[in-house]
This record gives sequence, C-alpha cells and structure tokens, in this order.
Amino acid sequence: MMGGTQPEREEKVSLELSEEILQSMEVGMAFKDYNGRISSMDFHRASNHLVTASDDESIRLYDITGGTCLKTINSKKYGVDLVCFTSHPTTVIYSSKNGWDESLRLLSLHDNKYLRYFKGHHDRVVSLSLCSRKDCFISGSLDRTVLLWDQRAEKCQGFLLTLKTTQGLLRVQGRPAISYDDQGLVFAIAFGGFIRMFDARKYEKGPFEIFSVGADISDANVVKFSNDGRLMLLTTTNGHIHVLDSFRGSLLSTYNVTPVSCDSTLEASFSPEGMFVISGSGDGSVYGWNVRSGKEVASWMSATSDIGPPVIKWAPGSLMFATGSSELSFWIPDLSKLGAYVGRK
Repeated sequence: MMGGTQPEREEKVSLELSEEILQSMEVGMAFKDYNGRISSMDFHRASNHLVTASDDESIRLYDITGGTCLKTINSKKYGVDLVCFTSHPTTVIYSSKNGWDESLRLLSLHDNKYLRYFKGHHDRVVSLSLCSRKDCFISGSLDRTVLLWDQRAEKCQGFLLTLKTTQGLLRVQGRPAISYDDQGLVFAIAFGGFIRMFDARKYEKGPFEIFSVGADISDANVVKFSNDGRLMLLTTTNGHIHVLDSFRGSLLSTYNVTPVSCDSTLEASFSPEGMFVISGSGDGSVYGWNVRSGKEVASWMSATSDIGPPVIKWAPGSLMFATGSSELSFWIPDLSKLGAYVGRK
C-alpha cells in the first residue's frame, strides 16, 4: 500500500436471533403504493428477491437487499391470489382470482410471458407449494381436491392418493392446506383436524403417517415445516396456531389469536432456525412465540387501519420478516433498543 497505510478493518457484528432481538424488531421500510390487500408473498430461496400478489391484480418483484421494486406486472384478465417462486428467481407460479378460470399459470417476470397453464381445479386454489428438489408442485382447492403437478406438463400428474388410482388428485373433506418440507422429500396435507404425511417419492402408497391436532376441526389455513424439518405448524380459521413434532406427530404447543373470517387466511412462519413462530391475527396484529417455552415473547399492533390477518413470512437465513396487508413492510431489529450487540466477533 502507498505510504504504508493500512485499510480500515470493518468490525463485523453477528446477531443471533433471541427474544430480545425479536422484541426489538420494527418496520424498517414500507411500500404503501398498493391499491388492494396483499394476498400472498414468497421469498426466493437462493436470491434476494421477494414477490407479492395483491387484490389490485398486480404481481410485484422486489430486491430486498436494495429495498427496491424491480418490476410490476398486472394480471387484469385473470386476477392473482397466490404466488410462489420456482427455482428461477424471475419465474413464478400463480393462481387466478377472477372466479371463472381456476387455472394456475407459470409466468416469466423477466419478459411478462406465460410459459404454461395448469388446468384441473374447478374452484379457488387456497394452497400452493413447490418442491425444492424437482420441478413439481402441489395445489389445494375449495373444490376439495389436491393436485400434483410437473412444471413441464399442463395436466396433473400421478393418481388418487387414497385407495384408488386415477389422475393426480386427492379428494378431501374440507379446505386443504398443503406444504412440501424444505428438502422436498415429504409433503403434508391438512384438513378436518388431521395432517396426512406423504413420502414425495412414494406418494402413490398414500400417507405414511396421520397426525391429529386434537379437537380443532375448523378449516385449515396453512401448514408449514421448519427449515430443519423437525417441526410443523398448522393454522386454522378459529385462530389457533398448532406446533407439532413432525416425526412423532405430538402436539407441542398451541397459540391463540383473533379468529379469521372464512374468506381470510391466517398465516404463520417459523424463524430460520425454528426457535420462534410469528403469526398474523384476525385483528391485524402480529405476534411472536418462543417454540421451546411456548410463551408469547413479542407483539405488534397493526400499523394500519386494516382488519384481517396480514400475510407474513420470514426471510430465509435473515434477521428480517415481511408482512403484507394494504402495504408491504420489512421488519428488522432496531439495534438502538438492544442493551449490547450479541455475538460480537
């Protein structure tokens, strides 16, 4: 170096999520330019992208590192309800919300081009999950079917997942909630007070386990796995968030929030290491619980006048979560509220 000067060393601070850090989290950035409620959002697993779907019939792509909206695409003809990334950071699958065409669509956000249509459902799709290992995904609908798809084919794959074989569907008694685990090896289908577990490689044999969630037989909203696959959560319309051991099926804890209306979805999300669960509520509030103790450790009242549960998801591997209602909010720790940095290196 000229003059013998040395470059300044940056002192890196590593923060591990704790109750104190969770309690300090507040909105660091908000996008308030929506003309309708956000109905769905998804973080891409391997990039810094977030996608949202809104009742204003828009799909929006964000760079969460820069805090910028990269693109807005309108789906005026079909509407948009649920949206999920594929393995590609600018390709999504989404469900419509127009009431007359329940097809799912594979859309390139890069050039606003439809790559494929998936036709099979006859009522609103209320649950959608993509497999991380293969180009497969599953969808659950108010037509009481769960369909298994391959992104490369327009028709659903497989067969009836009960005792009979037919074209790729499982008939359920009630509203279904579905999810692949993070490794794409197992998927869960929840309805009617039970969670049915399927081996993704041998799903034709039917569920290998059926877990009860006690006396809660209200409609399932979302079912999710923790990142390490050891835990599951299930939310229901009566305002319950159940956390289960995904291997034994034992019910570890149940958290209660304000119930939601039949046309709303109560969403919850595990933190990246699975230590905490955050959830929306029917009154628009957000809550956080410690999975190990089962105790509520944080709560945030709705920053808007919205009534109804916000969409909520934790960013993969990050100290940030996002909520979506009439606006999109990114929540981050407020370091000024912390007594000292944690895990200083």
